[in-house]
Amino acid sequence: IRAKTKKKFRFTTDSNHRLPIAENVLDRNFQPGQPNKVWLADITYVWTHEGWLYLAAVLDLGTRKIVGWSMSDRMKEGLVLGALDMANKRQAPSRGLIHHSDRGSQYAGHTYAQKLWAYGMIASMVRRTQCWPNAPMESLFNTFKTEHIYFEDFLTRQHAKESIFEWIEVYYNRQRMHSTLSYRTPECYEQLANANQA
Repeated sequence: IRAKTKKKFRFTTDSNHRLPIAENVLDRNFQPGQPNKVWLADITYVWTHEGWLYLAAVLDLGTRKIVGWSMSDRMKEGLVLGALDMANKRQAPSRGLIHHSDRGSQYAGHTYAQKLWAYGMIASMVRRTQCWPNAPMESLFNTFKTEHIYFEDFLTRQHAKESIFEWIEVYYNRQRMHSTLSYRTPECYEQLANANQA
């Protein structure tokens, strides 16, 4: 028997910059609903014997589905752009979707802002004083680490990437049920929501 333990902590948000900050449009309205209306974005990290591996994810608030993700050994703007591009290509949302993130330099960067504009998305960022600024993303990453990462010992970043891919695409989106979704999986909830809209 081995207790689940937390591993090394690393900050992923650098808010000490002079880049423009978007208004908090979402304002903690975290209830599930229709697909592709609100997306949440954030970055987390995984330790390997080769060093840190960073994971950027885009979560559909309406379905709790991870619609986009990207991994890299560097926490640069390209990491979050990769996750956003995947989400947009995969879901093809209508214009007017709210994109909610923290105030980190990766999300406040000019290239990211231009990409949101090109996709017709409305930028929303957390307020500095909020205690739970992006609660569903925090919950997702907590689930990711306590149910998967803390049981693994990754020798290489490639090993971690393969394992994370399987957790997201095989298990989390298609097999893991959520009480928030009336005990449906994100994929199932999305299909039902789309069918009701048709």
